[in-house]
Amino acid sequence: MIATERRNIIKELLFKNNSVKVAELVNQFNVSEETIRRDLNQLENEGYLEKYYGGAILAKKYQSNPLVMPIHERQQHFYNEKALIGKKAAELIQSEQTIILDAGTTTWHVSSGIADKERLTIITNAMNIAEQCTKSESASIYLLGGKLRRNSLSTVGPQAEAELKKYNADYVFLGASGVSLKQGFTSSDLYEAEMKKAMVSAGQKRVVLADHSKLQKTGLTTFCNFNDIDIFITSDLADKQALDVIKKTGIEVIVVPTNEEG
Repeated sequence: MIATERRNIIKELLFKNNSVKVAELVNQFNVSEETIRRDLNQLENEGYLEKYYGGAILAKKYQSNPLVMPIHERQQHFYNEKALIGKKAAELIQSEQTIILDAGTTTWHVSSGIADKERLTIITNAMNIAEQCTKSESASIYLLGGKLRRNSLSTVGPQAEAELKKYNADYVFLGASGVSLKQGFTSSDLYEAEMKKAMVSAGQKRVVLADHSKLQKTGLTTFCNFNDIDIFITSDLADKQALDVIKKTGIEVIVVPTNEEG
């Protein structure tokens, strides 16, 4: 196992358990204590953890993070802002197009804004989004198979990723746990990040949706960079300096007014 893979697993353990112990990691990976300490030093430099004697704890900025709460709880955070962002994203879609909708609380709002689009083909890995899309009677809906993740009501894994290779969508709509000027678009879950990567490859136009709280935050792992995405949609609550930097990468940035009625 290469160092990057090992460190990604350590990050996942940190997000799951809030702490790790050097001795346990040595046994798990069958490597030296010195190797694990180098891993922890690197992750500390990246801001993921704080070391203590014999182990490390998850950095305070990630503790009690709503991004890793069950989806029914996360859906209540910045609900109105997400609804406006989702509505704006839905305006991009034309009847008879094929779209891919990533699992997430903001992408759910895209699915609630497409009832007036005729004969859409909708592909998603989210059970709640598939259910919402049934309100469009002319839509063909494909739910990707795979392992079900209960906290997000989404399917992940090699089976779902392989299915995505069959599709060539007009639009792919993705959520993000964090939007980092250094790391790009990030996810708080390794398996969902792999799904997002597969979705990016399956779309002609790639759109990321994120409320203002996600800017300048870094999730567990990067799923794509700015040059992989065509459109980024957020609200006017987002940090304007950060948005200016993102615009300079060449990505189209759509800023939704939060005082918009809808």
